[in-house]
Amino acid sequence: MSSNKHINRYALVNRHKITLDRPDPLTPLSVGNGRFAFTADITGLQTFPNFHQQGIPLCTQSEWGWHTSPNPKGYKMSDVLEDYNVAGRKVPYASDGNCPGGYSPAATWLRANPHRLHLGRIGFSLTKSDSSTAGIIDLTDTSQALDLWSGLLSSKFEIEGLTVKVITVCHPERDVLAVRIESKLLSEDRLAILLAFPYGKEDWRDAADWDHPDRHTTRHEIADGSADLTRILDNDRYYVRIACSTGGGIRAKSQHEYEIHQQDGQSLEVVFGFSPTKINETLPDFQSVRKAAAVHWQHFWTTGGAIDFSECTDPRAKELERRVVLSQYLTAINCSGSMPPQETGLVLNSWFGKFHLEMHFWHAVHFALWDRIELLQRSLPWYESILPEAKSTAKLQGYKGARWPKMTSPDGRDSPSTVGVFLIWQQPHPIYYTELCYRAHPDKATLEKYRRIVFETAEFMASYPVWDEQGERFVLGPALIPAQESYGRDRSTNLNPTFELAYWYWGLDTAQKWRQRLGLQRNPDWDNLIKQLSRPTIRDGFYTAIETPPYTIYKDHPSMVAAFGFVPPTPLIDQDIMKRTLEHMMEKWDWPSTWGWDYPMLAMTAARLGGPEKAVDALFIESQKNRYLANGHNYQSARLPMYLPGNGGLLSAVAMMAAGWDGCPERPAPGFPDNGKWNIRWEGLKRMP
Repeated sequence: MSSNKHINRYALVNRHKITLDRPDPLTPLSVGNGRFAFTADITGLQTFPNFHQQGIPLCTQSEWGWHTSPNPKGYKMSDVLEDYNVAGRKVPYASDGNCPGGYSPAATWLRANPHRLHLGRIGFSLTKSDSSTAGIIDLTDTSQALDLWSGLLSSKFEIEGLTVKVITVCHPERDVLAVRIESKLLSEDRLAILLAFPYGKEDWRDAADWDHPDRHTTRHEIADGSADLTRILDNDRYYVRIACSTGGGIRAKSQHEYEIHQQDGQSLEVVFGFSPTKINETLPDFQSVRKAAAVHWQHFWTTGGAIDFSECTDPRAKELERRVVLSQYLTAINCSGSMPPQETGLVLNSWFGKFHLEMHFWHAVHFALWDRIELLQRSLPWYESILPEAKSTAKLQGYKGARWPKMTSPDGRDSPSTVGVFLIWQQPHPIYYTELCYRAHPDKATLEKYRRIVFETAEFMASYPVWDEQGERFVLGPALIPAQESYGRDRSTNLNPTFELAYWYWGLDTAQKWRQRLGLQRNPDWDNLIKQLSRPTIRDGFYTAIETPPYTIYKDHPSMVAAFGFVPPTPLIDQDIMKRTLEHMMEKWDWPSTWGWDYPMLAMTAARLGGPEKAVDALFIESQKNRYLANGHNYQSARLPMYLPGNGGLLSAVAMMAAGWDGCPERPAPGFPDNGKWNIRWEGLKRMP
């Protein structure tokens, strides 16, 4: 293994250029910039949405595009609070506990609002020679390629022997989509672009309501091949500008449908701009967008980290390299915005389009490890912006500092849940992110920039544990549900999950180091808690998931092993016991119940424990949820056909296995087997803490 030989990055990326030769409901391709994304079918646009509806739906989404339905009954969080007994005092949680068997109307509305919007469907209007509308079965000679190096999506198909060529590209800095079409069908008025707008939808997965055109308004100003559209959905607004090349025309087919056609000629270029505020600046033309994207993506791939597996002889290496390259692209276009992404990014809605802060670790930590720290840093000011909401939650429950939400939206309000509001493993995350920032830029400016996030996080963490007089220790919980959510019904009695104990220790100890770096004294209360924090429970020589019965359930996330792998070493974890625990989990766990980030999590633990063979094996566990589609997405189920925490987790684990971690063996790629089959080359990666 070597990390010294120069990597031909163009060859590395180009050998994983995505090429398709037929429509597939699960393999639409996306272009985007981290804040805005457009997902296309085999035509390069969103021509056949019904074909993809049961696979990966076709959406146009942004981090700013949200809709809130009317709330005539004035539902608020106080309507769904339920008190839990914590050390003799009542602590309110938004668990909606008075509505067994489902959520109350108040909780249902609060969970679904705000919800992320499908900003507009941009597809083709295709007509056959008999004037009937062409369907997807009428397409022949289909081919499509996503050039990762330039961010360019090229599509080609035929209708009745006539060829249509399409290029689709997204601007890297602006929420602008550019399209170029070449076809004789344009001049025959049998091919046009149709832009259609839906209403917002309070649905777990679907972002668009096409059945109620009366509930929203589209205003337009059309002139000289351009148009300015104002979208009004209740109290929410956004704006769309369209600009066509010479000969292009725009006409309104209905209030919410606009047709863009070529009045003469066989080519057409159209640029679409989307914005939460009125667009006053001129849109760039197609060639400008194409050039900007090419410059951006070439810079992306030639900077930051890279791993080349082409000299490996293990038969799994080629597939691992494909997953790694495609995951870099997918997380860049979906997870690098100014807010944490939803688990399905900007491709389709999941959980109403809201994001889960416990997943932000898997979405974004890899950016730091791949020397793209700026992509992680983009989302950190958002935590500062929701500090008032997080502090209000902590105060309501009788705690200090900031209690970060679980399932949330831009406003930082938590969502009522019988599970989510009881999770705590997202609480130390901001300390981990800021520590990565400090490792990248170890200066006072970094410390000052993030000190408030670190200290408010630590204040909550220090006030949350309960003093157990009899055991002379601090305990985590109740009310609590660990990362392994299988213990949800016991939330009022759960205590001391192994993973969360280790993460609590590490987080508070790291916050103390921040105090010392800033010239402050260590907080004696924090040190007292660190010293007297409960130790994880051991039964039959293994770490259990939690301290209380049923101790360990062998399904869902095997998160107890994250206490040494995901979490750096702490005095709470014995490596020999963790090694036995990992081996035990690998033998007994119910793999169909696991999730996409579990496999890289296991690999990280195996690597730290000196088991590189087990680390690689973990990345390739045979399970439906460890499947990576042709477009690079980590498939989970029909309900959740893509899952970006799996992609991001893979990138973190592979970077760690290649570049190492603090205290790792001093050999090349210490997390990969030294057996002659893993001759990997890497450059630009950073060690994990």
